[in-house]
Amino acid sequence: MTKGQPLQNNPPPPHNNPYASAAGAYDKSAHKNTPDQRELEARVLMKATKSMQDLKAKWGSHTNDELNDILTYNRQIWMMFVDTAIEDDNPSRSKELRSNIANLGMFIFNHTIDIQAQPQKDKLDVLIQINRDIASGLMTKTKTSDHEKELELKEREQKIADNAAAQGKATPNTQPSKTPEKETPPSK
Repeated sequence: MTKGQPLQNNPPPPHNNPYASAAGAYDKSAHKNTPDQRELEARVLMKATKSMQDLKAKWGSHTNDELNDILTYNRQIWMMFVDTAIEDDNPSRSKELRSNIANLGMFIFNHTIDIQAQPQKDKLDVLIQINRDIASGLMTKTKTSDHEKELELKEREQKIADNAAAQGKATPNTQPSKTPEKETPPSK
């Protein structure tokens, strides 16, 4: 570059990992359209499940690279779950739950290795079913959580209204009860 020449803005070289850009795009879209982390996790599991189902449907005409890519994607999802379970110190999640997630992840890792060592179409069924079950649980819990939040909000509103009524104050939904005041005759 010579002095006085403007800098050229060259885009960065493309990544060799085909999942990197797809994961980035999925992440951006999911954050815009999915407010709940549990729902996001369920969607990612269902995406992996669909890939395995599609592979199973075309079994025999697939390549080993396709099989390995799909199994790697599923394994990466479960690595995230296991890492989170192991490192999570949130007291609302029991050690038993975290241990169960880690153990399930280890089963998935071992089963994935077994499929890669001796590929058989029916071996995918276990991974598909586990992903479906966990995704279903995540989605169910989300709906329950939303319902619970709504009930909790209504309870809080009722308590506020009750406290305000007891103190004779008005709330947006209530008006204090008015007691008629006695008129005092004018003084002479």
